[in-house]
Amino acid sequence: MYADKFKLEEKVAIITGAGRGIGEATATAFAEAGAKLVLAGRKLDALEEVAHRIYKAGGDATPISTHVGKTPDCDDLVSRAVARYGGIDILVNNAGTSPHFGAALDCSEEAWEKTFMVNVKGPFYLSKLCVPHMEKRGGGIIVNNASYGGVKPLPAIGIYCITKAALIMLTKVLALELAGSGVRVNAVAPGMVKTRFSEAIWRDELRMAEIKSHVPLGRLAEPEEVASAILYLASDASSFNTGSVLFVDGGGSV
Repeated sequence: MYADKFKLEEKVAIITGAGRGIGEATATAFAEAGAKLVLAGRKLDALEEVAHRIYKAGGDATPISTHVGKTPDCDDLVSRAVARYGGIDILVNNAGTSPHFGAALDCSEEAWEKTFMVNVKGPFYLSKLCVPHMEKRGGGIIVNNASYGGVKPLPAIGIYCITKAALIMLTKVLALELAGSGVRVNAVAPGMVKTRFSEAIWRDELRMAEIKSHVPLGRLAEPEEVASAILYLASDASSFNTGSVLFVDGGGSV
């Protein structure tokens, strides 16, 4: 009974940033749970590799090159997903960027706009596009990949933290506004995860020693550990969760 609640059979899920890291791990988890997948990301070759692995394992995945910060790309992604699978049940806003490293006030206007375009505008606009299709199917689920940095400012990535705080508020606002239509909206808030996105940080031994000293479990998360949390929020196992922020941070937030 309880194992069945984690199944996503016949569900159609869009996952952004699906070519590597947390997005790739989430695609694998969803495929194993039975979902039909639309894999979005900027690098088509990486998406095709993920889709091929899923296909070889008996799954169904369609890769679509997408820049989530560009509205025409988002329009194309959703229209192609609906044309391919007939509807949308789940949206995972996982894609993110952090082009500025350093003090917040040293950030250029270009880097500021790029970070907000991908980390906030993209999830907002994709949600706007997907919700009507979810409502046609009686409801749906949106999971946003936020960050521990969305509630606690972190050194040198303050602009990224600001956008993740905005994404957390977007999660709560949409959860409140969409509850009556059967669409649940939740977020995961990972701490440091061992991915290529954070490689410049976790390869720095001195910086990593400092980071680990603030994590009770004493290590970084693996992408699969975040994907497991996303699977929970995207499934019926979390049927009474909306507006939630699930921390996957090894206890760092406490």
